[in-house]
Amino acid sequence: MPDKHLSSQFDSDLNHVSARLLELGGLVESQLRQAIYALAELSTEVAQQVQETENRVNAMELEIDRELTSIIARRQPTAVDLRLLLAISKTTANLERVGDEAAKIARMVKSIIDSGAARKLPAYELRVAADMAAEQLRKVLDAFARLDTEEALQIVKGDDHLDEEFNGFVRKLITYMMEDPRTISPSLDLLFLAKSIERIGDHAKNIAEFIIYIVKGADIRHAPIEEVESVAR
Repeated sequence: MPDKHLSSQFDSDLNHVSARLLELGGLVESQLRQAIYALAELSTEVAQQVQETENRVNAMELEIDRELTSIIARRQPTAVDLRLLLAISKTTANLERVGDEAAKIARMVKSIIDSGAARKLPAYELRVAADMAAEQLRKVLDAFARLDTEEALQIVKGDDHLDEEFNGFVRKLITYMMEDPRTISPSLDLLFLAKSIERIGDHAKNIAEFIIYIVKGADIRHAPIEEVESVAR
């Protein structure tokens, strides 16, 4: 994480809040993996566990925010450290939203199971996109721990592949609904579920951009990929 400071207590504060962020990331990653399992196995029980984890994720987000506020008020950080603290705050918010999407996936899985149409829908085909999103999240948390801009760049570029998976799945789902109108309602649940997976990839991309911001001091959100590559390298 950051270089050593003259104040060992400040170092301790930064390391602690960084560790808490990665702890939150691990919890959210586990929640997402459970949601993917619930989808693959059509498990109501596991889906319920995913939803129950949401309260822990929300509580950790609030704890980290309070700690960040305290550090900024007490330490008056310099520009480099302020970038780190701001990026941790934004990353925490993105992780909480990933947790929200995982809980939403769990709710949709339960709804699809309750509809009785689960076996008629191509839910299994979402597994590829879901695994891609989970892997993006795992990689970006590892990149954040090492402040690895090269890995962050690869995550930014990889988001396009997840978007392609999402678009391809939507086309297949539309075909299912046209062939059998009885599947329209559960298919819409599956569509919203797919959108949640796509959004998880977006959140991973956001976190990758924050890594580049911490290290390089440049805000590359909404920048063309050529500019992102130039800054990151």
